[in-house]
Amino acid sequence: MKTLPATFVTAILLLAFTSPPHSQEILDTAKQDNTAREKRVVEFVSAYMDAYQILGLALAIVKDDQIDLAKAFGVKNLDTKEPMTVESIFHMASVSKPFSATAIMQLVEKGKMKLDDPLVHYLPYFKLDDPRYKDITIKQMLTHTSGIPDVRDYEWDKPQFDDGAAERYVRSLSKEKMIAGPGERWRYSNMAFDILADVIAKVSGMTFEDYIKENILTPLDMKESDFLRRRIKPRLYTSGHTWQLRPQVSAVYPYNRRHAPSSCLNANVVEMSHWAIANMNKGVYKGKRILAESSYKLLFEPQAKIDENRSTGLSWSLQRRHDLKTISHSGGDLGFSSYLVMIQEKSLAVIAASNYDRTPIPELALGVLDIMLGFEPQRPATPIGIPLGQMIAEKDVEKAIEYYRELKRTQPQKYDFSERQLNSLGYGLLGLNRPKDAVEIFKLNVEMFPNAWNVYDSLGEAYLAVGNKELALENYEKSVKLNPDNVSGQEAIKKLKQK
Repeated sequence: MKTLPATFVTAILLLAFTSPPHSQEILDTAKQDNTAREKRVVEFVSAYMDAYQILGLALAIVKDDQIDLAKAFGVKNLDTKEPMTVESIFHMASVSKPFSATAIMQLVEKGKMKLDDPLVHYLPYFKLDDPRYKDITIKQMLTHTSGIPDVRDYEWDKPQFDDGAAERYVRSLSKEKMIAGPGERWRYSNMAFDILADVIAKVSGMTFEDYIKENILTPLDMKESDFLRRRIKPRLYTSGHTWQLRPQVSAVYPYNRRHAPSSCLNANVVEMSHWAIANMNKGVYKGKRILAESSYKLLFEPQAKIDENRSTGLSWSLQRRHDLKTISHSGGDLGFSSYLVMIQEKSLAVIAASNYDRTPIPELALGVLDIMLGFEPQRPATPIGIPLGQMIAEKDVEKAIEYYRELKRTQPQKYDFSERQLNSLGYGLLGLNRPKDAVEIFKLNVEMFPNAWNVYDSLGEAYLAVGNKELALENYEKSVKLNPDNVSGQEAIKKLKQK
């Protein structure tokens, strides 16, 4: 679906009565420019689909408060071959989090809560295995500075569907250890956001899902979108796909009400465009306001530093691209990946969602953003893990390593031979419970990138998986020597030396 900006439509009406003859040429030129740009976007996305074996994808571009382009690619399900549409519903993963932050800000605006209040003020039964938990504030939870650890198992295969899931989850955390003191440092925490479902329920008197539906989704005309899976029309379902040495339909859909605020929004890219428009207009969509403009000074301004190039607002990631401020959030869960990026000063947003969890969705969406800004995006190369995974499936890891060397010698431009791609293949093998194969791939990565600290860290993890603690310790120590700031490596060394 492609629409013209309202100002453009007005111009056409005026030209019908008052324009000189050459005005039609101006309109024709603008149309040609839009057509050429759309063609570039489609060609770019198609190149990514081919390079990464992406099963399905939907994309929407917002420009000047209108949907400039909405397009679907591929299939909803690899087995049925049902085509993807722009109305297809995706699990949006962590793109859910800004909705939770907006809900909290609505309640703050209504005077029902304060960002600097301690969490226990609203949930007196909340407890962690650390006395500092009493000092955790709502704001720290929204900025990933609470010290609350991350989720280790989402239990997607054991979903909970009832209204009591949120409170039960909070009560189940009493044995969790904090990873830092409140406010001490930034560390991404899905768990912190999941706790907010119970906060929103207790403060509002409604379930988290009903509150979001009534106060955010409905005002934004997001009629098919919902945090409650049972309200989604089955005909709109999209199947997730995972990597099993090659893409396959996932037997499990990532849904569990205990993780709703961090991950469980179900939406399509057209309705996510409404969300983008409202945010770029600081709370207003088609004359309806969901949040005061003043709240965006917190949502969209740095509240915590992630690294030299990134900071976080309240849930949103803040960076710069082509010297323009980007406001974004990415998402990735079992079978799905998603990304939303906005540039307010250009009134421009890109929303992309895929039903394959190995889709490099941020890179793809940012490439589309570059095209819209008039820049040439970086073209994708096929990840080396794709042919190697197929070779492992058909033969074995030794043949795959031989194939790697052959491809690197004969087709160096076609494939992405980066450290990251080999690392991704190794962790994929660990996830498939093939630790011996993972060790061989990580050893190859060490051979190719001997000065990269992360390759030793990964190899150490693989050696632990096969029970070789001596070689695990040796590689973790090499990793920390190359990067003294490798905290996870330091923790692994400490645990290994205690045994």
